[in-house]
Order: sequence, then C-alpha cells, then structure tokens
Amino acid sequence: MQTELSNHLGVEHAVFGFTPFPAVAAAISRAGGFGVLGAVRYTAPDDLKRDLDWIEAHVDGRPYGLDVVMPAKKVEGVTEADVEAMIPEGHRQFVRDTLAKYGVPELAEGEASGWRITGWMEQVARSQLDVAFDYPIRLLANALGSPPADVVARAHERGVLVAALAGSARHARKHREAGIDVVVAQGYEAGGHTGDIASMVLIPEIVDAVDPLPVLAAGGIGSGRQIAAALALGAQGVWLGSLWLTTAEADLHSPALTRKLLAAGSGDTVRSRALTGKPARQLRTEWTDAWDDPHGPGTLPMPLQGLLVAEAVSRIQKHEVDPLLGTPVGQIVGRMNEVRPVQAVFDDLTRGFEQALDRVNRIAGRSGQ
Repeated sequence: MQTELSNHLGVEHAVFGFTPFPAVAAAISRAGGFGVLGAVRYTAPDDLKRDLDWIEAHVDGRPYGLDVVMPAKKVEGVTEADVEAMIPEGHRQFVRDTLAKYGVPELAEGEASGWRITGWMEQVARSQLDVAFDYPIRLLANALGSPPADVVARAHERGVLVAALAGSARHARKHREAGIDVVVAQGYEAGGHTGDIASMVLIPEIVDAVDPLPVLAAGGIGSGRQIAAALALGAQGVWLGSLWLTTAEADLHSPALTRKLLAAGSGDTVRSRALTGKPARQLRTEWTDAWDDPHGPGTLPMPLQGLLVAEAVSRIQKHEVDPLLGTPVGQIVGRMNEVRPVQAVFDDLTRGFEQALDRVNRIAGRSGQ
C-alpha cells in the first residue's frame, strides 16, 4: 500500500491513523503506517510534551504527526470564562434534569471535569504547536479546516506537511488556496465532525478539485478492500480513526464503552450536535436522543455546547451510565467486533488489500502478469 505520499513520508503503508492515544499512534507507526496523535484534549502543554516524549521513545524512529483543532480566523481577547457566560441557564437546567433522570452521580469534591473542548481556542492550539514543533513531527493536521496562514508558514519552515479535513469540494479548494499540502476527504460515514456527502461521491470530487495535491480518504473505511477502492478513486492513502478505538493499545478507561462499541452495528450511530454543537457522528444513546428531541431546548453552537456538556460527559463516562454512555465513532463500528492489537489490524488490512488487487486483476484478465 505505497503511494507517492507514503514514499515521501517514509512509511511502508499509506495508512494514516488518527487517535487520541499515544500508545495507539506509536503502534500504528511501528506497524508501517503513519500515527497521528489528536491534541484537542491537551489543555496543559506539559501533558502534551510528556506524551510526545513517550511516542518518540516508542516509534522506533518511524515518522508520526499531530492533529489539532484550530479555527482559521483568530478571535482576540476571548477567554473560556467569557464563553461560559454565554450559556443560557435553561440549557444548564436541561443538563441537570437529564442527569438526575438517569441517576448520574456527581464528581468527587474537588475533581475537575476530565473532558473539555478547549483546544479550539486560539491560545490553547498555539501552545500545543509551541510544544509540537520541538519534535520531529512530519505532518500537522487540522480538523477545523485550514489553520491560520502563519501556522502553515511555520510548519513549512520546519519541513512539516500541513493537512486539513474537507467535507466538500468547495472546502477542499479553499484548502488548496491556503497552501495546504494534503487534503483529507472525509465522508458522511466518518466518526466525529463530518459533512453530509458520502465517501464514494466525495473522494473523486475532491481528487479532481485539488489535483495535483494528494488526497487521503476518510469515512467508512476499515478493511483492505475499502483501502483499495479509495486508491482506485484517486486517493493517495486513507485516514482511519474509529477503527483504532477497539484495539488492545487503546485506553478508553471504560469496559462498558468498549462492550458497546463491540456490540454496535453500522446503523447504531447518529450524526448529532449533542457533543460539540457541530454535527458529529457518534454512538446513538439516550443522551443524543435527549438533545435531538424537538421538545428539548436544542443544542448550542460550537463551542458553547462542548463547554456546557463537558462535566456531564465526564460524569457519564466515569460512572459508566450505560443508557447515556457514548463516543464519537463512524459507521465502520459495525466491523469492530473484537479487541485486537494494532499490528493484527494492520495484518488484516494488508491481507485484504492484496486480495482485492488480485480480484481486480483477475477481472481485468491480468492474473499472473
């Protein structure tokens, strides 16, 4: 599974694995792919430095990257407290009532919420980059479109490629104009923030829109034959996220959540604004149903929704309140039926890829050539 992009980065397989877990990112790189650590949860620079130190010590010299959540436009002088003050009391009460309905215990006294959507803030994202650029990262990806121009320039000065996710050809063209090096075409099937165009339609549209920039395919991909299809559509690799959630190296801190992921089918996700305020695919739960109920208050725009539900999500996760317990995940969850090491997942991907190529060659009458 080698392409011009994977050869440029020095990886054996054109499989880019996004994950919030350092152990998974390192394992992906060791397996011959390209591990990308998600940075949005790192609000303290020292925590990110600690985990990048760990990755450096465990990738065996293989390349890896970082994913941030950074707005293209800078907002001056806005603090988290300023944003918190914008949240209506009615929405706060709805959260309290919903948690009480399901008997969700409080956090221990003095225990802070372990889940905050603050990486979108300018100062937080820039502090992450101040740390990351001290490491030999090879790729910087941004989940909220093109990062600010000075960030793109700063990355290029260090020889770091910049990638940005796109849900439409229009978004992709804006990335190209902003000097982005790699466009990630993320289809409707993907976990987390996603648009409403399916991968089979989206990938060739974006390939044509940004040619000759390399495109990575994302959304609904979890097998070797799907990787072969993505490359046939013009992509130079795949961007996989959900698939790693049930690997042995992942650290969900929740046996109940792992069980739910393993049991879920491809129809058990929903694209909801309940988590962050933007449409994000996740497990469908009674929590998402409550927020999507037309009789409820409705969700707030990003970042208000993420700040509103941060403590609630932490309480639900800590106490494993099953009806409300969920996570961002794509429709590929239907294939995630057992806990396996990252290497075993890669073995399955490469084997399936080879079988798909053999099948196509037989159809084309090229078997044995």
